[in-house]
Amino acid sequence: MRPNNFPPIICLLGPTASGKTNLSFSLAEQFPIEIINVDSAQIYQGLDIGSGKPSLAQRNKVPHHLMDILDASKPYSAAEFCRDAIKAISEIRLRGRTPLLVGGTMLYFKVLQQGLSVLPSSDPDIRRKLNHMMQANGLDVLYQQLQAVDPVRAKQLSPTDPQRIQRALEIYEMSGKTMTEWLSSPPVVSHPFCFLNIGLVCNETPRFVLHQRIEARFDQMLADGFIKEVQALYQRGDLDVAMPAIRAVGYRQAWQYLTKELSYDEMREKSIAATRQLAKCQLTWLRHWPDLLPLEFDDPQLLAKVAPHFNQQS
Repeated sequence: MRPNNFPPIICLLGPTASGKTNLSFSLAEQFPIEIINVDSAQIYQGLDIGSGKPSLAQRNKVPHHLMDILDASKPYSAAEFCRDAIKAISEIRLRGRTPLLVGGTMLYFKVLQQGLSVLPSSDPDIRRKLNHMMQANGLDVLYQQLQAVDPVRAKQLSPTDPQRIQRALEIYEMSGKTMTEWLSSPPVVSHPFCFLNIGLVCNETPRFVLHQRIEARFDQMLADGFIKEVQALYQRGDLDVAMPAIRAVGYRQAWQYLTKELSYDEMREKSIAATRQLAKCQLTWLRHWPDLLPLEFDDPQLLAKVAPHFNQQS
């Protein structure tokens, strides 16, 4: 429940290349804002250019949270984001400042606002056993095992997603209940906050305008050294394309270019197409988002329409 006179947490949601970052910095020039990142690629160290991460100079001007918090080899779940975001919101408010959640990872926004089904915690022994089975027999064997015990969850997952396949099997071995059964329980909201969701959309703006932005943005990333960035990750030797960080849009395609699976032109084309598909999915989320305040992303009066909501934060 929301405490009396407790102002809502403002969230800025939108598809990739819709101008969320620029708008957030414009707001920070007027209000005492600290930004909480809601982008599943920007949490990773070393994923800078391709994730559209603000520069260090920009982040020195405006405090950012949940950005650059994890090595690219590590997974990060929606539950972990929820825990970390709640902590960041509370600490920012204790400092008398305004938290602003900015990003396009809609699942993160959803679990924070609408709650998360309670799942058993991880068991290191079972996780090691499953990992050993995968190394010895291949991921296909684990996926077939999951199809046998939890066909509903197996159908929801990619057969090439080791993290989620192992997690579903781990839960079954620990509890005797499938992950599908656990997820059928009502979600639990573990904080007192309420939210004001501002969505940058293109309901009136032709979709090709966003597509043009996406293409220009990716070409600028290439000019800024995106391939060198991915090459540095590739040369580490401990990362692969199945890991969440490398599955990020653009990074997967650039990785395939480095492994000679794609030509440079194919990499560029597929990266832009994948980014457009991501934007389409993000806009679909927003169309069904409850109590969304939709604003056209290219509205010249966008800042003037958003700013008044921050006057209510004090």
